[in-house]
Amino acid sequence: MNDIIISFITVNYNGLGDTIELVTSIKNTIKSFSYEIIVVDNGSRKDEITPLKDLFNDVHFIKSEKNLGFAGGNNLGVDITKGKYLFFINNDTYILEDNIKYLIDRLESSNKIGGVSPKILFHEPFNTIQFAGFTPFSKYTIRNSIIGYSKPDDGEYNKAEITPYIHGAAMIFKKEIIEKVGKMPEIYFLYYEEMDWCEMIKRKGYELWYEPKFIVYHKESRSTSKDSSKKTYYHTRNRLLFTWRNIESNRRNISIMYQLFIANPMHILKYLFRGKFKYAKAIINGAIDFIIIKNKTLQQ
Repeated sequence: MNDIIISFITVNYNGLGDTIELVTSIKNTIKSFSYEIIVVDNGSRKDEITPLKDLFNDVHFIKSEKNLGFAGGNNLGVDITKGKYLFFINNDTYILEDNIKYLIDRLESSNKIGGVSPKILFHEPFNTIQFAGFTPFSKYTIRNSIIGYSKPDDGEYNKAEITPYIHGAAMIFKKEIIEKVGKMPEIYFLYYEEMDWCEMIKRKGYELWYEPKFIVYHKESRSTSKDSSKKTYYHTRNRLLFTWRNIESNRRNISIMYQLFIANPMHILKYLFRGKFKYAKAIINGAIDFIIIKNKTLQQ
């Protein structure tokens, strides 16, 4: 008989210290449900599985020889889960209170609910909101906002709400929903994959919810969040991929043209003017690679 209720899945990539802190926080905090923890090492440069095994002999470990990206790493974890609920959680997060029943209660409150994200607060500055839901994507720019972002957690966002998207840093699903919808799309590698997954879930008729009674703390600082040409490349490429895969035809075509011929050139000029040439190149490469991927997919 399967007595595992929750499967926690986290991906480690050169983040041994963070992963240790996350696993420790789960083990020290969650007492109300039986659970398993699955750590996927996503091609870390050094052996990080051995020290993790030495510390946690009851945690399941999977080693990928190469970096499979956010979706690929998490999907490896899905393959061995035993829980009724699958909780995907970034390794640079932690939890302080055993209120996870509120996520379970929200999932079970309606058969229409496909996935839930908790309130996410920044580790630093403490008590500052990172996520309290998303706004919808704008019609043609395919950009949106995080509700409550950077505001103090003073109770304003303490009401559970339907949200168009949930947050990849912490999201929970019934396993049966994933079996119906399919696993996270791996075409993106980094950024937009959970947004695409949300669209897949909604197309099957399910809702997505924000539940503030459970809180996850995220070490990604609002002031020191990494800004890199790699990030610029993936955001450029994957925003186009997301548009192509999920937006209806006329609006899709207008949006892709807007991104390729208005928004991206404006950002390229901005970076050139500031002397950030590698960022300008990243946008160009992202747009080119989108076209290559789209054409290859159409030919298959």
